[in-house]
Amino acid sequence: MDASIRKGTTEKAKREIKPWVRRFARLGYMSKGIVYFLIGVLAFMTAIGMGGETTGTTGALRSIASMPLGEILLWVIGIGLIGYIFWDVIKATKNPDNSGKVSRIGYFVSAVIYSSIAINAIRIALHSGSSGGNSEQTISARLLSQPYGQWLVGIVGAIIIGYGLYELFTGLSGRFMKKFQAGEMDRHEKKVARTAGKMGLTARGIVLGMIGFFFIQTAWTADPSQSKGLDGALSELAQQPYGQLILGAVALGLALYGIYQIARGRYQHMSFGA
Repeated sequence: MDASIRKGTTEKAKREIKPWVRRFARLGYMSKGIVYFLIGVLAFMTAIGMGGETTGTTGALRSIASMPLGEILLWVIGIGLIGYIFWDVIKATKNPDNSGKVSRIGYFVSAVIYSSIAINAIRIALHSGSSGGNSEQTISARLLSQPYGQWLVGIVGAIIIGYGLYELFTGLSGRFMKKFQAGEMDRHEKKVARTAGKMGLTARGIVLGMIGFFFIQTAWTADPSQSKGLDGALSELAQQPYGQLILGAVALGLALYGIYQIARGRYQHMSFGA
């Protein structure tokens, strides 16, 4: 009975959601991929001593702005990420994958995070600046000011670590390939998607684990300056023994994660649309 209800709900959702939503979401995945690819390239250039920088999403967007036709590309990325946000909201509300409550909450959180990145992209394109600063420090400072603030920051850190472990497991196991419409891919495309996904998700899982650790460190010390984002995690890697080698490997992984997201934009299995 439950299976019939779920099937009926999915079929109804298919009729309600227009095909353009799916195409818009695909552009969103590709936009996300471009940002991560550039973050990886910049960090890899730092690792091999060719300039570049260990930066987060805002730094990557600013780098795009300095390129020829960069402002146009920022508009494409900003608008594309709105499509990605729409799809996250659809997954959270329509639940096409029959996900659990935790996953659906995660989709809402993802929508909030990428809303900030999309706004930043458009603001930079308009020469009106960006939110700038360390958003992780801002978040942790706000949480610390609340009742039981240190516990809240610690919980956020634990959730980030948990998601990092999930991405690490997904990458190493290759389970992410179930998300692709494999029948539409040739052998070369499957190989690229599998390699990029494994290395990309593994690298991102490691970085997310570090970011979560920094949040827990903030909870322990009650010092928001201990919170670090993607750029902070990459900088921390560079300071370890053999740091440049480690940074280079993780940076390459993040660039491949970008390629993996672009591949998802092309071949992601989506239940809605025609």
